[in-house]
Amino acid sequence: MTHQDFDQMRRAMVDSQLRTNNVNDPRLIAALSAVPRERFVPAEAQVAAYIDRPVPLGGGRALNAPLATARLLAEARPTATDRVLVIGSATGYAAALLSGLVASVTALEEDAALVPVETPGVRYVSGPLAAGWAENAPYDLILIDGAVETVPKAISDQLVDGGRLATGLVERGVTRLAIGRRAGDGFGLVTILDAEAVSLPGFAPAPEFIF
Repeated sequence: MTHQDFDQMRRAMVDSQLRTNNVNDPRLIAALSAVPRERFVPAEAQVAAYIDRPVPLGGGRALNAPLATARLLAEARPTATDRVLVIGSATGYAAALLSGLVASVTALEEDAALVPVETPGVRYVSGPLAAGWAENAPYDLILIDGAVETVPKAISDQLVDGGRLATGLVERGVTRLAIGRRAGDGFGLVTILDAEAVSLPGFAPAPEFIF
């Protein structure tokens, strides 16, 4: 396929999938319109890069569907002064979207087989996803670009007071998008939309002891 074909597919994604689903912030729309999503998936999957479904990356991992990532970012409302952590950054698509919208981006991935597409302004780090990245904390915004069963306290503690966290959340087998905010030592999530999001490893809740 040609660059022109991908440009047309990107415009169709923005106009047909995203704008019609409450993704309308001008800065975010500009980023979604500019970042070539096809660069962040395997060559054999590029034709499916703009379809609204996850794109397999290998090793059981996948790139989140465009709508899930875009709605999470829209609800998180990134600002030019934000210090951001992306958890489950995979090949780096969400981090690339954020790179032109915020002050700094740290992109955390634990799967060494997922080689990130280098983007100026993004620091790529490797480690367990469920631990976050305390070295650069605190963050104004944390994006978990996938679905988890629980948000560990180790991650929410890496937010500034008043900081936001956007994630996919698995509740009783249903995946929802959710936004949360830290207030003092407390943290809570509010679900906003039922939507497909890729599952990230390592976020199962601790088993309960039964006496």
